[in-house]
Amino acid sequence: MTSPHPPVTVPERQVPIPATLSEPAQAVMAMGNPLTPKPWPPLDDREAVQAYIAERDGLTPPGSAGPMVASCYGSADTGVPCETERIELDGVGVYQAVPQGVAADDRRVHLVIHGAWISGGGELARSGAAMTAGALGARTWAVDYRMPPFHPFPTPLDDCLTAYRALLEHHRPEDIIIGGMSGGANLAVATILRARDEGLPLPTAAVVNTPPIDLTKAGDTHHTSQGLDISYSADELEIVFQLYTDGHDRTDPYVSPLFGDFTKGFPPTILTTGTRDFLLSDTVRLHRKLLAADVPAELHVWEGAPHFMFLGMAPEDHERATQVRKFCERHWGGAA
Repeated sequence: MTSPHPPVTVPERQVPIPATLSEPAQAVMAMGNPLTPKPWPPLDDREAVQAYIAERDGLTPPGSAGPMVASCYGSADTGVPCETERIELDGVGVYQAVPQGVAADDRRVHLVIHGAWISGGGELARSGAAMTAGALGARTWAVDYRMPPFHPFPTPLDDCLTAYRALLEHHRPEDIIIGGMSGGANLAVATILRARDEGLPLPTAAVVNTPPIDLTKAGDTHHTSQGLDISYSADELEIVFQLYTDGHDRTDPYVSPLFGDFTKGFPPTILTTGTRDFLLSDTVRLHRKLLAADVPAELHVWEGAPHFMFLGMAPEDHERATQVRKFCERHWGGAA
């Protein structure tokens, strides 16, 4: 989606790493984009695509996928021991993590949805549940949703809705917060919209960290952050979008929730992003749409931060985690 007006020509220039960032954040920025993947196989060859994804995940250094969750909720090591277990729900797996010190009668629960859409399941979902639970100090369910290439949209969304329905069997809506980062943030918003449309009660709040909320890629920073967001490759992003949508209409509100009707009801929401995040525009546009629908929504933007913030390694990451935890505690209120 592009305007018929001529584009603005930007001269080649060098953009310095902001001295306003913490030293750890500057060090992460100086790394540049470490991803130099080999070419993808034909996307219609699902076996080859699955093998490619498995190979790439296998080459990922142990623990390096943690920042995809940790950068939402704090560092990978929260310092809070958690007990985890896998729960099977009508063919959908979820990992429950309960931090040490949480009482058995504490009904607060955070339903976290991992990002990436094509990876991050299994043991990574388990570790994500533990990291989130430790950062929030509350029981957490992480949805191990089925993923492309064999399970494109709407299967991941179906699985997230199944998990939410299961939580409602044992928790009041005011006990539940739904959240995620990146593709998980997209699924969090879509899950709430679909739950509402199917007559389910709304959770008490939503945590939406740097969401790809419009898969038509109309947002300004899809273009202006190219080369600045060290976690972003336009070609890789389009491949992931193609695998997830599998030819489905990208303006479907359950695919691109920005096209949904928020005036019919949506819970209070915290949105987070950074000034170099290629999804800054998506996050800002969703914030404006929520405000237009009279939904309480707060937007937090971090200086110089790319899509995955600073990999959970900088004070800025901990600041964001603090803001998210304060938001959650405020909206859980007396649910404990």
